[in-house]
Amino acid sequence: MKRIHYGWFILLLSFLALLTVQGFRSSIGAFIIPWEHTFKTDRSTISLLVTFSLIIYGISQPLIGKMIDQWGIRNILSFSTLTVGLSAVLTFFVTQPWQLFMLYGIVASIGFGGASGVAATVAVANWFQKKKGLALSIITSGMSAGQLVFVPLSLFLINRIGWEWTVLALGTFLSVIAFPLLFVFLRTFPYEKGLQPYGGYEKQQNNQKDHETNADATNKSKRWFNTRKFWFLALPYFICGYTTIGLMDTHLIPFSHGHGFTDSATGIAVSLLAAFNIIGTLLSGQISDQWSPKHFLALLYSLRAISIILLLVTDHTFLLFTFAILFGLVDFATITPTSVLATEYFKKHSVGFTLGLLSFSHQVGAALGAYIPGVLYNLTGGYNAAFVSAIVLLLMASLLSLVLPETKQQSVSQY
Repeated sequence: MKRIHYGWFILLLSFLALLTVQGFRSSIGAFIIPWEHTFKTDRSTISLLVTFSLIIYGISQPLIGKMIDQWGIRNILSFSTLTVGLSAVLTFFVTQPWQLFMLYGIVASIGFGGASGVAATVAVANWFQKKKGLALSIITSGMSAGQLVFVPLSLFLINRIGWEWTVLALGTFLSVIAFPLLFVFLRTFPYEKGLQPYGGYEKQQNNQKDHETNADATNKSKRWFNTRKFWFLALPYFICGYTTIGLMDTHLIPFSHGHGFTDSATGIAVSLLAAFNIIGTLLSGQISDQWSPKHFLALLYSLRAISIILLLVTDHTFLLFTFAILFGLVDFATITPTSVLATEYFKKHSVGFTLGLLSFSHQVGAALGAYIPGVLYNLTGGYNAAFVSAIVLLLMASLLSLVLPETKQQSVSQY
Protein backbone atom coordinates (compact mmCIF):
# COMPACT_ATOMS: atom_id res chain seq x y z
CA MET A 1 0.00 0.00 0.00
CA LYS A 2 1.41 3.38 -1.02
CA ARG A 3 2.03 5.70 1.90
CA ILE A 4 0.46 9.16 1.92
CA HIS A 5 3.13 11.82 1.54
CA TYR A 6 3.64 13.82 4.74
CA GLY A 7 3.13 17.02 2.75
CA TRP A 8 -0.61 16.30 2.77
CA PHE A 9 -0.55 16.18 6.58
CA ILE A 10 1.26 19.53 6.56
CA LEU A 11 -1.48 20.83 4.30
CA LEU A 12 -4.16 19.50 6.66
CA LEU A 13 -2.50 21.07 9.71
CA SER A 14 -2.05 24.40 7.96
CA PHE A 15 -5.71 24.21 6.95
CA LEU A 16 -6.61 23.59 10.62
CA ALA A 17 -4.59 26.61 11.75
CA LEU A 18 -6.31 28.94 9.29
CA LEU A 19 -9.73 27.43 9.94
CA THR A 20 -9.55 27.94 13.70
CA VAL A 21 -7.63 31.21 14.01
CA GLN A 22 -9.04 33.05 11.00
CA GLY A 23 -12.46 31.57 11.73
CA PHE A 24 -12.37 33.15 15.18
CA ARG A 25 -11.17 36.44 13.68
CA SER A 26 -13.95 36.46 11.08
CA SER A 27 -16.59 35.99 13.79
CA ILE A 28 -15.97 39.53 15.12
CA GLY A 29 -19.22 40.74 13.55
CA ALA A 30 -21.18 38.50 15.91
CA PHE A 31 -19.69 40.30 18.92
CA ILE A 32 -20.23 43.91 17.82
CA ILE A 33 -23.75 44.43 19.17
CA PRO A 34 -23.15 42.48 22.42
CA TRP A 35 -20.00 44.52 23.06
CA GLU A 36 -21.87 47.75 22.36
CA HIS A 37 -24.42 46.83 25.02
CA THR A 38 -21.93 45.49 27.55
CA PHE A 39 -19.51 48.40 27.35
CA LYS A 40 -22.19 51.04 26.63
CA THR A 41 -20.43 52.34 23.52
CA ASP A 42 -21.32 53.03 19.90
CA ARG A 43 -20.69 51.42 16.52
CA SER A 44 -17.74 53.65 15.59
CA THR A 45 -15.87 52.76 18.81
CA ILE A 46 -16.19 49.02 18.21
CA SER A 47 -15.29 49.62 14.56
CA LEU A 48 -12.17 51.43 15.78
CA LEU A 49 -11.27 48.33 17.80
CA VAL A 50 -11.52 46.18 14.68
CA THR A 51 -9.54 48.76 12.72
CA PHE A 52 -6.81 48.79 15.35
CA SER A 53 -6.72 44.99 15.28
CA LEU A 54 -6.40 44.86 11.51
CA ILE A 55 -3.60 47.44 11.51
CA ILE A 56 -1.61 45.33 13.98
CA TYR A 57 -2.40 42.28 11.85
CA GLY A 58 -1.22 44.07 8.72
CA ILE A 59 2.00 45.44 10.24
CA SER A 60 2.89 41.92 11.33
CA GLN A 61 2.74 40.42 7.85
CA PRO A 62 6.11 41.50 6.40
CA LEU A 63 7.68 40.68 9.79
CA ILE A 64 6.08 37.25 9.78
CA GLY A 65 7.65 36.59 6.38
CA LYS A 66 11.09 37.20 7.89
CA MET A 67 10.34 35.35 11.13
CA ILE A 68 9.37 32.24 9.19
CA ASP A 69 12.85 32.23 7.66
CA GLN A 70 14.37 32.34 11.16
CA TRP A 71 12.04 30.25 13.33
CA GLY A 72 10.16 28.03 10.91
CA ILE A 73 6.53 27.43 10.09
CA ARG A 74 5.97 25.08 13.01
CA ASN A 75 6.78 27.67 15.66
CA ILE A 76 5.02 30.54 13.92
CA LEU A 77 1.74 28.73 13.24
CA SER A 78 1.49 26.84 16.52
CA PHE A 79 2.42 29.65 18.93
CA SER A 80 0.33 32.17 17.01
CA THR A 81 -2.65 29.85 17.51
CA LEU A 82 -1.85 29.63 21.23
CA THR A 83 -1.59 33.43 21.45
CA VAL A 84 -5.07 33.87 19.99
CA GLY A 85 -6.47 31.15 22.23
CA LEU A 86 -5.08 32.61 25.46
CA SER A 87 -6.17 36.14 24.56
CA ALA A 88 -9.70 34.84 23.91
CA VAL A 89 -9.74 33.10 27.29
CA LEU A 90 -8.60 36.29 29.05
CA THR A 91 -11.27 38.31 27.23
CA PHE A 92 -13.77 36.47 29.46
CA PHE A 93 -12.56 38.68 32.34
CA VAL A 94 -12.69 42.02 30.49
CA THR A 95 -14.68 44.79 32.22
CA GLN A 96 -13.46 47.91 30.40
CA PRO A 97 -13.14 48.77 26.67
CA TRP A 98 -9.42 49.53 26.99
CA GLN A 99 -8.85 45.95 28.15
CA LEU A 100 -10.61 44.74 25.03
CA PHE A 101 -8.32 46.93 22.94
CA MET A 102 -5.28 45.41 24.63
CA LEU A 103 -6.34 41.76 24.37
CA TYR A 104 -8.16 41.67 21.04
CA GLY A 105 -6.64 44.73 19.41
CA ILE A 106 -3.01 43.86 20.15
CA VAL A 107 -2.38 40.37 21.57
CA ALA A 108 -4.91 38.40 19.50
CA SER A 109 -4.10 40.43 16.40
CA ILE A 110 -0.44 39.44 16.56
CA GLY A 111 -1.65 35.84 16.63
CA PHE A 112 -3.97 36.48 13.68
CA GLY A 113 -0.98 37.78 11.74
CA GLY A 114 1.13 34.73 12.53
CA ALA A 115 -1.50 32.10 11.73
CA SER A 116 -2.33 33.66 8.37
CA GLY A 117 -2.07 32.88 4.70
CA VAL A 118 1.58 34.02 4.58
CA ALA A 119 2.84 31.19 6.79
CA ALA A 120 0.50 28.65 5.20
CA THR A 121 1.58 29.65 1.68
CA VAL A 122 5.25 29.24 2.59
CA ALA A 123 4.37 25.81 4.01
CA VAL A 124 2.89 24.84 0.63
CA ALA A 125 5.94 26.22 -1.18
CA ASN A 126 8.26 24.15 1.04
CA TRP A 127 6.33 20.88 0.88
CA PHE A 128 4.85 20.84 -2.65
CA GLN A 129 6.70 20.84 -5.95
CA LYS A 130 3.68 19.50 -7.81
CA LYS A 131 -0.01 20.37 -7.33
CA LYS A 132 0.89 23.71 -5.75
CA GLY A 133 -2.22 25.36 -7.21
CA LEU A 134 -4.48 22.73 -5.66
CA ALA A 135 -2.65 22.92 -2.33
CA LEU A 136 -2.82 26.72 -2.30
CA SER A 137 -6.56 26.65 -3.04
CA ILE A 138 -7.14 24.19 -0.19
CA ILE A 139 -5.15 26.38 2.19
CA THR A 140 -7.10 29.48 1.21
CA SER A 141 -10.38 27.62 1.61
CA GLY A 142 -9.39 27.05 5.24
CA MET A 143 -10.21 30.69 5.96
CA SER A 144 -13.57 30.28 4.24
CA ALA A 145 -14.26 27.10 6.16
CA GLY A 146 -13.41 28.92 9.39
CA GLN A 147 -15.97 31.56 8.53
CA LEU A 148 -18.51 28.84 7.72
CA VAL A 149 -17.97 27.14 11.09
CA PHE A 150 -17.11 29.90 13.56
CA VAL A 151 -19.51 32.71 12.58
CA PRO A 152 -22.76 30.68 12.89
CA LEU A 153 -21.29 28.91 15.93
CA SER A 154 -20.50 32.23 17.58
CA LEU A 155 -23.99 33.58 16.85
CA PHE A 156 -25.52 30.43 18.29
CA LEU A 157 -23.38 30.42 21.43
CA ILE A 158 -23.79 34.15 22.09
CA ASN A 159 -27.56 33.76 22.00
CA ARG A 160 -27.45 30.71 24.30
CA ILE A 161 -24.68 31.41 26.81
CA GLY A 162 -23.57 35.02 26.22
CA TRP A 163 -20.49 36.45 24.56
CA GLU A 164 -18.27 35.95 27.65
CA TRP A 165 -18.70 32.18 27.79
CA THR A 166 -18.46 32.04 24.00
CA VAL A 167 -14.94 33.55 23.93
CA LEU A 168 -13.96 31.27 26.82
CA ALA A 169 -15.12 28.18 24.92
CA LEU A 170 -13.48 29.19 21.63
CA GLY A 171 -10.25 30.23 23.35
CA THR A 172 -10.06 26.92 25.22
CA PHE A 173 -10.47 24.99 21.97
CA LEU A 174 -7.64 26.93 20.32
CA SER A 175 -5.31 26.53 23.32
CA VAL A 176 -6.02 22.94 24.37
CA ILE A 177 -6.76 21.19 21.07
CA ALA A 178 -5.49 23.16 18.05
CA PHE A 179 -2.15 24.30 19.53
CA PRO A 180 -0.87 20.85 20.63
CA LEU A 181 -1.76 19.28 17.27
CA LEU A 182 0.15 21.97 15.37
CA PHE A 183 3.18 21.98 17.67
CA VAL A 184 3.61 18.20 17.73
CA PHE A 185 3.05 17.36 14.06
CA LEU A 186 4.02 20.41 11.97
CA ARG A 187 7.42 20.50 10.28
CA THR A 188 8.93 23.40 8.33
CA PHE A 189 10.92 21.46 5.71
CA PRO A 190 10.64 17.96 4.21
CA TYR A 191 14.23 17.13 5.16
CA GLU A 192 13.20 17.26 8.83
CA LYS A 193 11.24 14.07 8.13
CA GLY A 194 13.88 12.67 5.78
CA LEU A 195 11.69 13.42 2.76
CA GLN A 196 11.62 15.42 -0.44
CA PRO A 197 8.72 17.76 -1.31
CA TYR A 198 5.69 16.20 -2.92
CA GLY A 199 6.77 15.68 -6.54
CA GLY A 200 10.49 15.82 -5.68
CA TYR A 201 12.91 18.68 -6.13
CA GLU A 202 12.91 20.57 -9.40
CA LYS A 203 16.69 20.37 -9.30
CA GLN A 204 19.09 18.53 -7.06
CA GLN A 205 19.58 21.06 -4.31
CA ASN A 206 20.02 21.48 -0.61
CA ASN A 207 16.73 22.69 0.84
CA GLN A 208 18.36 24.44 3.77
CA LYS A 209 20.65 26.34 1.40
CA ASP A 210 17.61 27.52 -0.56
CA HIS A 211 16.05 28.62 2.72
CA GLU A 212 19.07 30.78 3.49
CA THR A 213 19.06 32.18 -0.04
CA ASN A 214 15.43 33.24 0.31
CA ALA A 215 16.25 34.99 3.56
CA ASP A 216 19.04 36.94 1.87
CA ALA A 217 16.72 37.88 -0.99
CA THR A 218 14.60 40.07 1.28
CA ASN A 219 17.50 42.53 1.37
CA LYS A 220 17.16 43.08 -2.37
CA SER A 221 13.47 43.96 -2.32
CA LYS A 222 13.93 47.72 -2.69
CA ARG A 223 14.52 47.33 -6.41
CA TRP A 224 10.98 46.16 -7.11
CA PHE A 225 9.10 47.91 -4.31
CA ASN A 226 8.37 50.92 -6.52
CA THR A 227 7.53 48.98 -9.70
CA ARG A 228 4.18 48.95 -11.47
CA LYS A 229 3.95 45.22 -10.91
CA PHE A 230 4.03 45.60 -7.15
CA TRP A 231 1.73 48.60 -6.77
CA PHE A 232 -0.86 47.39 -9.28
CA LEU A 233 -1.08 44.20 -7.21
CA ALA A 234 -0.95 45.97 -3.85
CA LEU A 235 -3.57 48.65 -4.53
CA PRO A 236 -6.30 46.23 -5.70
CA TYR A 237 -5.38 43.98 -2.78
CA PHE A 238 -5.86 47.00 -0.50
CA ILE A 239 -9.36 47.40 -1.96
CA CYS A 240 -9.91 43.67 -1.59
CA GLY A 241 -9.26 43.96 2.14
CA TYR A 242 -11.50 47.03 2.42
CA THR A 243 -14.48 45.21 0.93
CA THR A 244 -14.07 41.74 2.49
CA ILE A 245 -12.44 41.51 5.92
CA GLY A 246 -13.07 45.18 6.64
CA LEU A 247 -16.60 45.84 5.40
CA MET A 248 -18.35 42.48 5.19
CA ASP A 249 -16.71 40.50 8.01
CA THR A 250 -17.25 43.42 10.39
CA HIS A 251 -20.54 44.95 9.30
CA LEU A 252 -22.64 42.38 7.45
CA ILE A 253 -24.16 40.94 10.63
CA PRO A 254 -25.03 44.37 12.14
CA PHE A 255 -26.39 45.43 8.72
CA SER A 256 -28.60 42.35 8.59
CA HIS A 257 -29.89 42.89 12.12
CA GLY A 258 -30.49 46.57 11.37
CA HIS A 259 -32.69 45.59 8.40
CA GLY A 260 -34.83 43.43 10.66
CA PHE A 261 -33.55 40.05 9.52
CA THR A 262 -33.71 37.39 12.22
CA ASP A 263 -30.69 35.67 13.76
CA SER A 264 -31.66 32.57 11.80
CA ALA A 265 -31.74 34.42 8.47
CA THR A 266 -28.47 36.19 9.29
CA GLY A 267 -26.81 32.90 10.21
CA ILE A 268 -28.01 31.26 6.99
CA ALA A 269 -26.71 34.21 4.94
CA VAL A 270 -23.28 34.04 6.59
CA SER A 271 -23.19 30.26 6.14
CA LEU A 272 -24.10 30.58 2.45
CA LEU A 273 -21.40 33.20 1.97
CA ALA A 274 -18.81 30.97 3.64
CA ALA A 275 -19.90 27.81 1.80
CA PHE A 276 -19.77 29.45 -1.62
CA ASN A 277 -16.52 31.10 -0.56
CA ILE A 278 -15.00 27.64 -0.31
CA ILE A 279 -16.39 26.70 -3.74
CA GLY A 280 -15.13 29.94 -5.28
CA THR A 281 -11.71 29.56 -3.72
CA LEU A 282 -11.25 26.01 -4.98
CA LEU A 283 -12.44 26.97 -8.47
CA SER A 284 -10.10 29.95 -8.41
CA GLY A 285 -7.05 27.71 -8.25
CA GLN A 286 -8.16 25.74 -11.29
CA ILE A 287 -9.11 28.84 -13.31
CA SER A 288 -5.85 30.62 -12.48
CA ASP A 289 -3.93 27.68 -13.97
CA GLN A 290 -5.99 27.74 -17.16
CA TRP A 291 -6.64 31.45 -17.76
CA SER A 292 -4.78 34.74 -17.44
CA PRO A 293 -4.67 35.52 -13.68
CA LYS A 294 -4.74 39.29 -14.28
CA HIS A 295 -7.91 39.07 -16.39
CA PHE A 296 -9.41 36.70 -13.84
CA LEU A 297 -8.66 39.23 -11.07
CA ALA A 298 -10.35 42.02 -13.03
CA LEU A 299 -13.44 39.86 -13.48
CA LEU A 300 -13.57 38.92 -9.79
CA TYR A 301 -13.42 42.54 -8.64
CA SER A 302 -16.14 43.53 -11.11
CA LEU A 303 -18.42 40.71 -9.98
CA ARG A 304 -17.86 41.66 -6.35
CA ALA A 305 -18.98 45.22 -7.13
CA ILE A 306 -22.14 43.88 -8.79
CA SER A 307 -22.92 41.68 -5.78
CA ILE A 308 -22.72 44.63 -3.35
CA ILE A 309 -25.31 46.51 -5.42
CA LEU A 310 -27.82 43.96 -4.11
CA LEU A 311 -27.29 45.26 -0.57
CA LEU A 312 -28.48 48.70 -1.67
CA VAL A 313 -31.90 47.23 -2.53
CA THR A 314 -32.07 44.36 -0.02
CA ASP A 315 -35.52 44.23 1.55
CA HIS A 316 -36.18 40.49 1.44
CA THR A 317 -34.30 37.43 2.70
CA PHE A 318 -34.11 36.11 -0.88
CA LEU A 319 -31.98 39.09 -1.94
CA LEU A 320 -29.82 38.76 1.16
CA PHE A 321 -29.21 35.09 0.37
CA THR A 322 -28.54 35.90 -3.31
CA PHE A 323 -25.95 38.46 -2.26
CA ALA A 324 -24.33 35.95 0.09
CA ILE A 325 -23.96 33.38 -2.71
CA LEU A 326 -22.57 35.84 -5.28
CA PHE A 327 -20.23 37.58 -2.87
CA GLY A 328 -19.07 34.24 -1.49
CA LEU A 329 -18.04 33.00 -4.92
CA VAL A 330 -15.68 35.98 -5.41
CA ASP A 331 -14.67 36.65 -1.79
CA PHE A 332 -11.38 34.82 -1.17
CA ALA A 333 -11.16 33.81 -4.83
CA THR A 334 -8.87 36.82 -5.42
CA ILE A 335 -6.13 35.38 -3.21
CA THR A 336 -4.98 32.62 -5.56
CA PRO A 337 -4.54 34.72 -8.76
CA THR A 338 -2.87 37.47 -6.70
CA SER A 339 -0.47 34.91 -5.22
CA VAL A 340 0.17 33.34 -8.63
CA LEU A 341 1.06 36.74 -10.13
CA ALA A 342 3.20 37.72 -7.14
CA THR A 343 5.22 34.50 -7.16
CA GLU A 344 5.73 34.82 -10.93
CA TYR A 345 6.66 38.52 -10.90
CA PHE A 346 8.97 38.28 -7.85
CA LYS A 347 10.16 34.68 -7.91
CA LYS A 348 13.77 35.81 -7.54
CA HIS A 349 12.99 37.42 -4.20
CA SER A 350 11.75 36.13 -0.85
CA VAL A 351 8.25 34.77 -1.40
CA GLY A 352 7.38 35.12 2.28
CA PHE A 353 8.47 38.75 2.43
CA THR A 354 6.71 39.66 -0.83
CA LEU A 355 3.46 38.04 0.24
CA GLY A 356 3.86 39.72 3.62
CA LEU A 357 4.01 43.17 2.01
CA LEU A 358 0.96 42.43 -0.12
CA SER A 359 -0.87 41.12 2.93
CA PHE A 360 0.05 44.32 4.77
CA SER A 361 -1.63 46.31 1.99
CA HIS A 362 -4.67 44.04 2.26
CA GLN A 363 -4.92 44.52 6.03
CA VAL A 364 -4.55 48.30 5.86
CA GLY A 365 -7.51 48.28 3.48
CA ALA A 366 -9.35 45.95 5.85
CA ALA A 367 -8.67 48.30 8.76
CA LEU A 368 -10.17 51.25 6.90
CA GLY A 369 -13.02 49.06 5.68
CA ALA A 370 -13.88 48.23 9.28
CA TYR A 371 -13.64 51.78 10.64
CA ILE A 372 -14.99 54.07 7.89
CA PRO A 373 -18.34 52.25 7.51
CA GLY A 374 -18.81 52.53 11.28
CA VAL A 375 -18.27 56.28 11.11
CA LEU A 376 -20.55 56.59 8.09
CA TYR A 377 -23.19 54.57 9.93
CA ASN A 378 -23.12 57.01 12.85
CA LEU A 379 -23.34 59.97 10.47
CA THR A 380 -26.04 58.66 8.13
CA GLY A 381 -27.83 56.00 10.16
CA GLY A 382 -27.16 53.32 7.55
CA TYR A 383 -24.63 51.51 5.40
CA ASN A 384 -25.56 52.75 1.91
CA ALA A 385 -22.68 55.26 1.75
CA ALA A 386 -20.20 52.54 2.73
CA PHE A 387 -21.56 50.18 0.07
CA VAL A 388 -21.33 52.84 -2.65
CA SER A 389 -17.72 53.55 -1.71
CA ALA A 390 -16.95 49.83 -1.93
CA ILE A 391 -18.51 49.56 -5.40
CA VAL A 392 -16.46 52.49 -6.74
CA LEU A 393 -13.23 51.13 -5.28
CA LEU A 394 -13.84 47.66 -6.70
CA LEU A 395 -14.30 49.04 -10.20
CA MET A 396 -10.97 50.86 -9.78
CA ALA A 397 -9.35 47.58 -8.66
CA SER A 398 -10.68 45.87 -11.76
CA LEU A 399 -9.11 48.50 -14.03
CA LEU A 400 -5.75 48.34 -12.23
CA SER A 401 -5.69 44.56 -12.60
CA LEU A 402 -6.27 44.82 -16.34
CA VAL A 403 -3.17 46.97 -16.86
CA LEU A 404 -0.84 44.59 -15.04
CA PRO A 405 1.90 43.21 -17.31
CA GLU A 406 1.56 39.72 -18.70
CA THR A 407 3.73 36.99 -17.22
CA LYS A 408 5.78 34.71 -19.43
CA GLN A 409 3.42 31.83 -18.71
CA GLN A 410 0.43 33.94 -19.73
CA SER A 411 2.10 35.02 -22.96
CA VAL A 412 2.88 31.42 -23.88
CA SER A 413 -0.67 30.27 -23.11
CA GLN A 414 -2.11 32.74 -25.60
CA TYR A 415 -0.52 30.99 -28.55
